[in-house]
Amino acid sequence: VVLCDRTVPCGAAAQTALTAAGVDLTPVSYEQDVKSALTKVELKEADAAVVYRTDVRAAGDRVEGVEFPESAEAVNDYPIALLENAPNPTAAKAFVALVRSPEGRKVLTGAGFLAP
Repeated sequence: VVLCDRTVPCGAAAQTALTAAGVDLTPVSYEQDVKSALTKVELKEADAAVVYRTDVRAAGDRVEGVEFPESAEAVNDYPIALLENAPNPTAAKAFVALVRSPEGRKVLTGAGFLAP
C-alpha cells in the first residue's frame, strides 16, 4: 500500500480515514502528492493506494476504486474566493458564479466531489 505523506492534504485525509476505520498500515512508500501515489498503482509498483475518489474517477479504467464508509471522516474543504486585487474581477466573479451554479455543481459531483 502507498500513502501520501502525512504532511500533505491527501496524507492527512488518508490517516483520518484509516484511523476512523481502525486500520494501521505500514506503507511501502509515502508520496508527496496523490498523483504520485496513484501512479504507483497504475504502474503496478504497488497493489493499492489510499487516494481521493476524484482521482480514481479521473484514472478511468486504469484502476479500481473501493470506497469505505470511514472515508466520510476525511473531507477536505476547497474554498473559492475573489481576490480583492484580482487582475480581471469580472472574469473572477463569472468563474465563481459558474462553480456555484447548478451546472458547476453537476460537473463537480460528476468528478466525485461532494455537494457543498
